[in-house]
Amino acid sequence: MTCNNTPSQPIYLGIDGGGSKCKARVSTPGTQGCGIAGPANPFQNLEQAKSSIIEATQLALESAGLSANQMGETIAGVGLAGVNVPRFMKLMQAWDHPFGEMHLTTDIHIACLAAHGGENGAVIVAGTGSVGYMSMDSTTRSYGGHGFPIGDIASGAWLGLEAIRDALLTLDSIGPSTALLPMLEQQLHVQGLGITDKMAGATSREYATLAPLVFEAAEQGDAVAEQIVRRGAAYLSAMAEKMLAEGATSFCMLGGLADKYQPWLSAAVINHAKPPQQEPDAGALLYARNCHLQTMG
Repeated sequence: MTCNNTPSQPIYLGIDGGGSKCKARVSTPGTQGCGIAGPANPFQNLEQAKSSIIEATQLALESAGLSANQMGETIAGVGLAGVNVPRFMKLMQAWDHPFGEMHLTTDIHIACLAAHGGENGAVIVAGTGSVGYMSMDSTTRSYGGHGFPIGDIASGAWLGLEAIRDALLTLDSIGPSTALLPMLEQQLHVQGLGITDKMAGATSREYATLAPLVFEAAEQGDAVAEQIVRRGAAYLSAMAEKMLAEGATSFCMLGGLADKYQPWLSAAVINHAKPPQQEPDAGALLYARNCHLQTMG
């Protein structure tokens, strides 16, 4: 935790920062407000993450009828993608932030707190990235979440990359024919090898924008797209089965691809899935409150 000053009337701030957007929620005894800004994953772009956090906070304060100048009075619970990597956790902890207090943790931690109301439980996130997390009493454990392109199997970014790989195999007449090739050409406004030029240096967020095409093609019966989705679903199912075997009684599927993946998961896993109680930014607020009360003794 890093501290600048603390307000007499607490202004709690919850930050949920991921690879596609940053959501801030402000809560005081008399008002609440929300704000949304751009990506906030320091693993991808440290300075952008800081900028998005500040922008989302300003918008949330204004939404709550407060002044952006009161940012220094906030008690912030900040859950970010990417800080599961120790180097980026240290970099964010060293930030000369504008808040009264900043309590930093991972995005998956706050998601789990929100999903289970602060109680024991497990979550799997499938969005721009992917990760699993389980909290049992004082023990926590993460699964996956190693970052794109090294990890994040089944994520939106992974789906987009796999689609491009298979489409290029089709283009070279090495792989089977797939509807993904013309679909990608249409979305990217290119032809053939123009796909590689278009995606050179693309971010995980940009790859993730292609994920809906994979599900669309799979639902239309394209064998190549089906295979991609089944591989992603098998990975998520294996992750869920591992957490259930280690003591979790249920889990929540979170992220923009959660609903898309549900029909493809194994039946045994689906039977243990339940809807989350709250959104991750609510978990960040809970984390801010809990950490602040602990510092108060």
